[in-house]
Parts: sequence; structure tokens; C-alpha cells
Amino acid sequence: METLIQQVVNGLVIGSVYALIALGYTMVYGILGLINFAHGDVLMVGALTALQTMLFLMGVAPGMSPVVMLTIALMVAIPVCMMIGFTMERLAYRRLRNAPRLAPLITAIGMSFLLQTLAMILWGRNYHTFPQLISTTPMQPIEGVFVTPVQIFIVVASALIMIGLTLLVNKTRMGRAMRATAENHRVASLMGVDTNAVIAFTFVIGAALAAVAGVMYASNYGIAHYGMGFMPGLKAFTAAVLGGIGNMGGAMLGGILLGLVESLGAGYIEHLTFGFLNSSYQDIFAFIILGLVLIFKPTGLLGERVSDRA
Repeated sequence: METLIQQVVNGLVIGSVYALIALGYTMVYGILGLINFAHGDVLMVGALTALQTMLFLMGVAPGMSPVVMLTIALMVAIPVCMMIGFTMERLAYRRLRNAPRLAPLITAIGMSFLLQTLAMILWGRNYHTFPQLISTTPMQPIEGVFVTPVQIFIVVASALIMIGLTLLVNKTRMGRAMRATAENHRVASLMGVDTNAVIAFTFVIGAALAAVAGVMYASNYGIAHYGMGFMPGLKAFTAAVLGGIGNMGGAMLGGILLGLVESLGAGYIEHLTFGFLNSSYQDIFAFIILGLVLIFKPTGLLGERVSDRA
């Protein structure tokens, strides 16, 4: 039982990060019908920018409070990622809105390689130790179950961000414009909605979520490097498909479920395969789920089948 509870806790932590990243995927897809495969690399830029900011602050003000240092690092990383998201939309995707779907897909993959290459030039190919500004000392609320303050921070912060994003989309003027643009951007523009601004805002918000997720991911594992965004981005895409691509609630649900399945699978894979596989193969669960969803329920758990009318 202790092992089960421990794996559930670990699954909620990593699932919260997947959910934040998946929200960026699903918002862009819901409005543009575009899979932004460079989204995971925006996460990487956010983590490395925060790391660089922390190292700078440690050099100029070594006695600074860890909470203040982390806040400043986030305040630097978020605008940098927002600028990247805005630039990608303006220069790479805007001109391809009416192009065949293969063109923006290839462009997104190209943007991913471009961001990785730029990060490799700026920060090098080596793995960097991410400062543990939030305590990683394990607490034991239940006998045999360990939870660290950084894990609690990740889950609570993710929940607050997801609640705030839901309120933004459902209760604000910009949220109504986003929903209208997602419904039909041509009709929305005829009704006075600046669809270009709405689409740019969606990319910017998604990039901000990726920056926060990048700092959380790096804080949880204690490392950052130029290729760190690829696998979380791919798994978050799987989470978005699992929940229903284009559905915000589905992205949140898919992220949490994927994190739980991955963590439970990693904890029990040796027993299930009689020692043939170990926990280092935990990534297979994400792709097994992706294949099963695409085969048996392509619309995802909360997605709705949409039919085109003449």
C-alpha cells in the first residue's frame, strides 16, 4: 500500500507538469488547428533562462532569499518565453494559416530544431545542475510515503494556474474572444474580434505556461539541458490527445492521468514483466496510451466528434 500511495503522489506531481504543457498545445490547436511541436522547446528555454538568472543572482546577491530568487527567475523566464511564442506566431505560423496542414507541421518541427540549436549554442551541450531553491528534504506524512516541499509546490502552483486559466477563458472579455475565434475565426472577425491579436495572445499565454512548467520540471529533477523539452513536450501532446485535443478540461485530465499511469507503471513494471523490464522503460506507457487512444477513441476522453457541413 505504501508503494501504491508513493507512486500516486509521484504521478500527481509529474502529471501536473504535463497538464500545464498540454494546455499550451490544446489552446493553440483549439484556435488554429495547429500542433505546435516547438512548444516543448519553449519549456526548455524557460528552464535555462531561469537557471541563468539564478546563477547571476547568486553571484551578485548570494544572501538573497530563495523564494525571492525563484520569483525573479520566473519573472525573467516568463517574458522571454512569451516573446518567443509571439515571435513564432508572427514570423513562422501567421503566413501559413491558409496553407495545407503539412506546411505548418513541418514548420513547427523546424522551429523545434532551431530553438534546440540556439540553446545548445548559448548554454552548451552539457547537463546543468538546477539550483534547489525550494527544499527537497523528504517529509513523511504517512509511514513509508515521502513527499518533498518542491513536489507540494508543483501540485499547488499547477492547480492555481489551471484555475486561473479556466477563469480567464470563461469569465473575461478576452476569453470570449478566444472562444469565438476557436468556433469560427472568420465570423468572429466579422463581429469585430481582432483574431490576429487573439491568436497571438493564445501563443503568448501558452508560452508563459511552458516557462512555468519548465522551471517546475527542472526543480523536480534538479537538471536542465538543451534537449530537456523534447520528451515532456511529446508526453504532454499525448496527454492533450488523451483528454481531447482542443479541450482545456481534457488537457488537464489527460495530463494527470498520464502522470499517474506513467508513475504506477514505473513502480510495478518489474513485477508485471517478471523482471524483464525495469523502471527505465517508463516512457513506453505514454506511447502505448497514444496508440490506444488514436485507435479506439481518436477524439479523446472529453473530445467531441465534429462533422463538416456543406
